[in-house]
Parts: sequence; C-alpha cells; structure tokens
Amino acid sequence: MDTVNYIAYGSNLYPPRLLARIPIVETIGMVELSGWALEFNKLGGDGSGKCNLAEQVSATAFGAVYIIRPPDKLILDRIEGLGRGYRDQWIEIAPMGRCVFYRANETSIDTRLKPYDWYKGFVLAGARLHDFPQPYVDAIDAVPSQPDPDAARHEENDRILRLGLG
Repeated sequence: MDTVNYIAYGSNLYPPRLLARIPIVETIGMVELSGWALEFNKLGGDGSGKCNLAEQVSATAFGAVYIIRPPDKLILDRIEGLGRGYRDQWIEIAPMGRCVFYRANETSIDTRLKPYDWYKGFVLAGARLHDFPQPYVDAIDAVPSQPDPDAARHEENDRILRLGLG
C-alpha cells in the first residue's frame, strides 16, 4: 500500500483533531525540524491565526509524523486549504524518508493574528502528548490567544479537544 509521511506541527498534532478529519494509518512519532520556527501567523478562513513553519536558521520546531493514505492526503489538502493559503513542503528526514507538511503562502501571513483558544489548545495538547521538549511546550503555552466569537465552532472544537483529555 502506498502511504504518505505527513508532519503535523499545528492543530493536527492532536490525534483526535486529525482523526476527526482523516484516518491515521500509523503514528511514527516526534521529529525535530532544525532551521524551522513555529509561528501562529497564517490567516485562517475564520480570520484567526493558524500555525505555520517559517525558515529560521537558528530555530528548531517539532512535529509528529503520521502515516496516511494518498486519498486521505487529498482530503487533508482540501481541509487545510492547499492552494488557498497553504502549500506543500516536501523534505527528507532520516530515517523516515520523504515527508510533507503544509506551509503558509507569503500572501496569507499576518503577524498580528492570534489563534482561537481552542486552536491553541489542540497545538498544546498535541505537543504534550508527543512529549515535545518542555521549553517548546512552554513557548506554545505563552502564545496569546483569543476567544472564538462563533459559539458553535468553539463548542465543536472544544468537544474534540476533550476527547483525549477527559
């Protein structure tokens, strides 16, 4: 079976969030991404800040590598907004091989954005679950966030967040 190694570094770090979107074939584990920085500067369709990886020589970001099926990658492409805010970035990671993650297009970056509380909650829960280094988790926790004005969206995402925390 053909598969795709997908690096999640934002809300999809949290398995219940990703599983609400697509099936996971297997979780490989944590990966260290030297030369990349985690930022919450990608303009989301809801107007809030979403995660992005920016090239930064002195930085290190972390992600979780999931094995997914190619048809599910196409579903994720649509959900993530491939071609409408995000683009694919393929990289080689030893010993996993070729991996893909989503990266914000320059025209979709706004450094003034804040994530919604529930979105930051997914990133933080995923970072803790995958046992990322504590200073990295603390840095995510320190990111300012805002309440979601859409009560239904907030409740649905909060329900997913509670699936693995309860």
